[in-house]
Amino acid sequence: MMHFDIITIFPKVFDGIFGDSIIKRAKENKKIVIKIHDVRDFSLDKKRRSVDDRPFGGGPGMVLSPQPLFDAVKKIKGRKKAKVIYVTPSGRPFSQIHAKRLTRAGNLIIICGHYEGIDERVRQHIVDEEFSIGDYVLTGGEIPAMVIVDAVTRLVPGVLGKEESLINESFEANLLEGPHYTRPANFRGFKVPDVLLSGHHQQIEQWRKAQALKRTEEIRPDLLSQKER
Repeated sequence: MMHFDIITIFPKVFDGIFGDSIIKRAKENKKIVIKIHDVRDFSLDKKRRSVDDRPFGGGPGMVLSPQPLFDAVKKIKGRKKAKVIYVTPSGRPFSQIHAKRLTRAGNLIIICGHYEGIDERVRQHIVDEEFSIGDYVLTGGEIPAMVIVDAVTRLVPGVLGKEESLINESFEANLLEGPHYTRPANFRGFKVPDVLLSGHHQQIEQWRKAQALKRTEEIRPDLLSQKER
């Protein structure tokens, strides 16, 4: 069973995305466990529940303080082994390769950053890996945390109804997924390629591979250069 512990200052934002679809079924089928932790619960300031402060050296914004994060991770970990992830624009780009690897961790603790970020001592002494979901800045780390949980959950054995559905997905074998069609075969004059209606499975498979290569060349040629390495 895969365990996710998410540390955030906005715990309620996860209710919708984690309450539907594949993630909901994965929780019900006991394939994953997701726990959301309000970092303010670990503040020593019981009245104001403050978890941030001004940066040393001056500058705009606020920084998440080390104490609540240190204490949160310590309590969540307990005696179990867990990989601590910090989602931040300065992290390495998150990819399908990382998602596959993280499924083997068993226990993931994800820290959602805010404001100008977190105290550097948290990064140095608690965080194991840092990930970004793109070259842009978001309001906080909640959306990237959702992305990581979703991507990893789909790869947990038994979560998807048909495991073979993972084989031809985008980024497998460094290729984007090719086009898909469903009924009707002729929609307002736009027809499904004849090969898909032929019943020749080998020809269909060859067509799909060719289409995946073509789409990758057009949209993400960088993936092909990675494949050649």
